Amino acid sequence: MSRFAILALFFAITLSRLPAQIDRITGKPFATRSEVLAHHGMVCTSVPLATQVGLDVLKRGGSAVDAAIAANATLGLMEPVSNGIGGDLFAIVYSAKENKLYGLNGSGRSPLGLSYEQMKAELDKLHRTTIPPRGMLPISVPGTVDAWSELHKKFGKLKLSEDLAPAAKYAEEGFPVTELIAFYWHFGPELYKDLPGGFLETYTVDGKGRTPAKGDIFKNPALARNLRLIGEKGRDAYYKGEIADQIDAFMQANGGYLQKADFEKHTSTWVDPVSVNYRGYDIFELPPNGQGIATLQMLNMLEGFDLRAMGFNSPQALHAMVEAKKLAWADRAKFYADPEFTKIPLAGLLSKPYASERRKLIDPERAAKKTAPGNPALKDGDTIYMCTADDEGNMVSLIQSNYRGMGSGIVVPGLGFMFQDRGELFSMEPGHANVYAPGKRPFHTIIPGFVMKDQKPWLAFGVMGGGMQPQGHVQVLTNLIDFGMGVQEAGDASRWQHEGDSEPTGEKLSEAGGYLNVESGVPYETVRELKKKGHDVRFDVGGYGGYQAIKVELHDGQRVYVGASESRKDGQAAGY
Repeated sequence: MSRFAILALFFAITLSRLPAQIDRITGKPFATRSEVLAHHGMVCTSVPLATQVGLDVLKRGGSAVDAAIAANATLGLMEPVSNGIGGDLFAIVYSAKENKLYGLNGSGRSPLGLSYEQMKAELDKLHRTTIPPRGMLPISVPGTVDAWSELHKKFGKLKLSEDLAPAAKYAEEGFPVTELIAFYWHFGPELYKDLPGGFLETYTVDGKGRTPAKGDIFKNPALARNLRLIGEKGRDAYYKGEIADQIDAFMQANGGYLQKADFEKHTSTWVDPVSVNYRGYDIFELPPNGQGIATLQMLNMLEGFDLRAMGFNSPQALHAMVEAKKLAWADRAKFYADPEFTKIPLAGLLSKPYASERRKLIDPERAAKKTAPGNPALKDGDTIYMCTADDEGNMVSLIQSNYRGMGSGIVVPGLGFMFQDRGELFSMEPGHANVYAPGKRPFHTIIPGFVMKDQKPWLAFGVMGGGMQPQGHVQVLTNLIDFGMGVQEAGDASRWQHEGDSEPTGEKLSEAGGYLNVESGVPYETVRELKKKGHDVRFDVGGYGGYQAIKVELHDGQRVYVGASESRKDGQAAGY
């Protein structure tokens, strides 16, 4: 055997052993990338160039919030299939100086000039009973720019113009489009070509329908101009100035309902994150109108099961998790809404006694076909996720989205961004907590997560993807806490997603009890046993969300950031 052949055989044997060495939990191989370690700062996003923008801001002396704003603005340019300044934003910020978590609800509200009766009349014309995903009707006021302003005022160290400058430069000079984003982008023209506005001129390379392929250089000079305007004049340029004027004029000319008055009245809301303790870890989410508390409800119920003893991806563990999800989803469909319009039994939903009562409804041998909401005590009292951390110990968990697809399809010519379609998530069912009303925030799917351990930061994390998000949060957390995985391994491990439950839009539970999608890495022995329990198990190659995380570790008394990025997407974790 030649020397070359011997070396080739050696490397083949060595590489074949690496996955098994990595996957110490299941004993089965799966591909993963290494965790990223850094001492001074960390940025994790779904686009490598956006990660580098955030990292550069940290190196220039910016805070974790400055880095988050800079990276988020860049993602709005480079990943327009998911987010942008026409969408909403939620964030949890850890202030190291105060050892305190802050929550920000940066979601917008429905048009004040569109009543329930008008909305229903518009839907009747379309022969619909629900709000559509495209066009003027699902548009609510975009909250992202105001959220940036609020975050920057409280935690920024650089000028806002400095935070937005890198994204503006890339928008003007162009950037190469990454592979997965190019794939999603190419669906846009078929979806939006018949809508009024500037979609084709803004988001195609020829102004007619050809979208950028992987590696093509894409420019958005209109967005560059407006990012610089916002950097120079602040959020008022967007909500009270010339951008709002252009939006108002376009809406009036094209049958839209948003008016400048809606923008002038918009405000973000600082909120206290809510939490439950799961096996010694304090898990924090934001309260409704988002769905973060579904994660907390599921964890409360799962705390009564010995998941570690059951085993990762075992039929017993997955069954318990899916059944807990169904119970949380029944409450989600009934109670989750804008707290300014309805009284939410938040304390009751998150209480341990309530979780204990709900847990009793889980049959260890049979999948539930019908799941009703509980009666908690009422007491007064397509998305990007990214996270950042700085040298002072501050951390940001941030999620931002246009919702379904690229959004509503409505692009005001010359502005360089698309409006979100979050209003699709309102219910039209009279009396429902989430029923449409003017000036109301719709139910939201996007949720940032944060974990504290012994009153110190332990993890900033999130999982993108509609209703997958609370399910993904629970899977990542149980992977870390119950099954002892590393922060990258916890995101790479095979996922599942249950669908078909009742929704806050008024959509009802399917008579079959929904269905369970699993990734190919879930053992077929588990699938077979789940089917025996009555689960409708299906295989799907996508739809399992996108994950980023920064974990805090201590080594010889020194803080070390451990970063992870979704291996199913184009992203990157990087630090310095």
